[in-house]
Amino acid sequence: MKAFITGGAGFVGSHMAARLAREGHTVTAYDNLSLGRREFLDGLIAAGACTFIEADLLDRDAVARAMAGHDLVIHLAANSDIFEGLKDTELDLRQGTLATFNVLEAMRVHQIKQLVFSSSSVVYGEADVIPTPEDYGPLLPISFYGASKLACEGLITAYGHNFGIQSWIYRFGNIVGPNATHGVILDFIHKLQADPARLEVLGDGRQAKPYLHVTDCVAGMLYGFARATDSVNVFNLAVEDVIDVATIARIVLEAMGLPDAEIAYTGGARGWPGDVPRVGLSPARLASLGWRASMTSRQAVERAVAEIVAQETGR
Repeated sequence: MKAFITGGAGFVGSHMAARLAREGHTVTAYDNLSLGRREFLDGLIAAGACTFIEADLLDRDAVARAMAGHDLVIHLAANSDIFEGLKDTELDLRQGTLATFNVLEAMRVHQIKQLVFSSSSVVYGEADVIPTPEDYGPLLPISFYGASKLACEGLITAYGHNFGIQSWIYRFGNIVGPNATHGVILDFIHKLQADPARLEVLGDGRQAKPYLHVTDCVAGMLYGFARATDSVNVFNLAVEDVIDVATIARIVLEAMGLPDAEIAYTGGARGWPGDVPRVGLSPARLASLGWRASMTSRQAVERAVAEIVAQETGR
């Protein structure tokens, strides 16, 4: 394949680029480096296994030029830092919805017919059915990020119907692992680097969600892409179990060698505005094709904590 990866220098994107390159595919990584880092791709670029283009998806002409000649688009770029979306209420509109429109327009112009898209469990909002299946509704997201992801799904299905673009839409649980650019594990590590005696945890620590290691995330996306054949294929990409924030905090403290540090909870069931405190996703649809994650939520978190601590501290 000739794969065009938006957000290719980011967290999931860099792992996707490495996996596809190992399998012998031609890879172009397109990223504005607002969250991604070129260093995540340096090895692939040096080996001639990946072409990197630093540009913004909001530049429609640049996207169209870069995308020419590819036969698959893997659209991973977005503002995935919900806090930033609270500071700038247009951020998710621009980096999510409008960026996705530009990707789809470039696909239409070049007649590229296959799109893999990273959506999110946040499109469900505060679902009253847990574990939540893909056909749950109505979808009522409570964050600007979630609203943008839902809008993107609508644009994708509309373009699919009108221009024959086949899509694989993955509603992620929480993804963890090396090359993370944000998220609870990285946040905890940075807080402890600033103050080794005290770790502030937003909310009451009981927020519980499924966590998926990034290697399982990439594997699940490619597995579904290879086997699901509908015009629109929507999958939850998660594990059956969950882990709470308090447990993650203790795992990070142990890995940092700070088991006696104080954990200070800010209180309240919700960590921040737009946070869904309890999430459970049904992975049954992807499992029906034969794929399951190789790690539980706790195993994914433990592995990711060790990897990120090593990456951030050199331990």
